Amino acid sequence: MEFERLKILVKDKFEDIKNLSVLILGVGGVGGYVAESLARCGVEHLILIDYDKVDITNINRQIIALHSTIGKLKVEVLKERIEDINPNCQVEIFPIFFEESTKDILNDININYIVDCCDSLKSKELIIREAVSRDIKIISSMGAGYKLDPTKIKYSKLKNTSYDKIAKILRSNLKDNKKCLEIPVVYSDETYQKDSKEIGSNSFIPSIFGLYMTSFIIRDVVGGKYEN
Repeated sequence: MEFERLKILVKDKFEDIKNLSVLILGVGGVGGYVAESLARCGVEHLILIDYDKVDITNINRQIIALHSTIGKLKVEVLKERIEDINPNCQVEIFPIFFEESTKDILNDININYIVDCCDSLKSKELIIREAVSRDIKIISSMGAGYKLDPTKIKYSKLKNTSYDKIAKILRSNLKDNKKCLEIPVVYSDETYQKDSKEIGSNSFIPSIFGLYMTSFIIRDVVGGKYEN
């Protein structure tokens, strides 16, 4: 059976993993790996939110980006891929931009975890506030661009991050709500000097961010801890 090796590790917690309902906001370089790795862990309900289409510039880092998928909606490509990996996984897709006018979709979905992998700072702030106000567990990805050293990637509470410009802005914008500052994040404290309008990226850092996030969820289910 496809999940026998995982069951050796998680034992009777596999049913809890299987019954998870996880919303992933942004299914690009980080979020695509979260979705696929959760499906390969047996999770049977994933909600994917992303308005974007696959572009040729995504091929260097996004698991769904192939020459054959260019121009297709990312959520549709990922849904098809996940259903081929885990046919028991119910995949709901929302090809929308998450903002004030669309946040009410959260009202109609049963969610155990939210995984924030989006690029928009406004969307990140909004989904964090919504998760905290609704008492939904959330983990958020900070910046994976301009990074080359995977040993600098770590878990932290948002309030304890350093050397991350996205986290710095979020800490400032969310300082009115202390619970928002307590959420777990994945970030890198690798320093860099930006010298281009475009964001430099590679195949290995975003994927590791995503796998860290999946690991966080699975270990939380089985009773593991993380350093913060």
